[in-house]
Amino acid sequence: MMLSGPVIPPKSGEPRQLVVLLHGWGADGNDLIGLAPTLQPALPHARFTSPNAPDPCDQNPMGRQWYSFTDDRLERLKQSYDRAADLINAYLDTELERLKLDDSRLALVGFSQGCMMALYVALRREKAIAGVVGYSGMLIDEENLETDIRSRPPVLLCHGDQDPVVPYASLQAAVSGLAAHDVPAQWHTSPGVGHGIDPGALEAASRFLVNAFKEAARAAS
Repeated sequence: MMLSGPVIPPKSGEPRQLVVLLHGWGADGNDLIGLAPTLQPALPHARFTSPNAPDPCDQNPMGRQWYSFTDDRLERLKQSYDRAADLINAYLDTELERLKLDDSRLALVGFSQGCMMALYVALRREKAIAGVVGYSGMLIDEENLETDIRSRPPVLLCHGDQDPVVPYASLQAAVSGLAAHDVPAQWHTSPGVGHGIDPGALEAASRFLVNAFKEAARAAS
C-alpha cells in the first residue's frame, strides 16, 4: 500500500522543502491540507502534501485513521504504530527521492492522531528531519522511546487549554517526555481553544518552521 493525498505545489519555483501534513482520527488529507495556504507565505518554496491515513475510521467510515483505538493492549498498539510508521516512512522516502531532497528539507505537521504519528515517525528516522509541529496530540509509546529513538529533530507542540478530546495536560507531559530524551521542544498554549487550531498556533508554526529549515540547512552545509 502506498499513501496518497492532496498536494499544493510551491508558490515559487521548484520545491526546496517538503512539508507533510498528517491529519487526525476520522478526517482525511483534504482536512489538513487547508493549513497550507496559511503556512505557505512564510515557506514559498515548500511543497505541501497531506496523505490519507491507510484505514477507514472505526467510528466514521467516511474518514480515515492511522491506527485503531479499539484494542488498547500495549503490544497490539505498538504493532499498529509500527505499521502506520512504515507506511508514512515509505511515503516520505518516495517523496524526498522524487524531489531530490534529503531529510534536512523535510518537516512534519500533525493534528491529534496525526501529531502522535508525526512524533513517533520523526524520532525513529535514521536521519533527523528539519522539525515537527504537533497540534492537540500527545507523545505515544514513550516507554519504548529510550531504545527506539534514532534522531532528535526540534519540536513545537501547540495545544488548546480547553481541549475536551486530548487533555491539555498531554502538552506538558509530552514536553517533559521529549526533554527526558534530549529532544529540543517548544510549546504554545492557545487560551480558550478546544480541540482545534487557532491563528496564534498557526503563526507560531510558521515562525518555527522557517527557523527549523534554516537551522537544518546550516547544519547540513
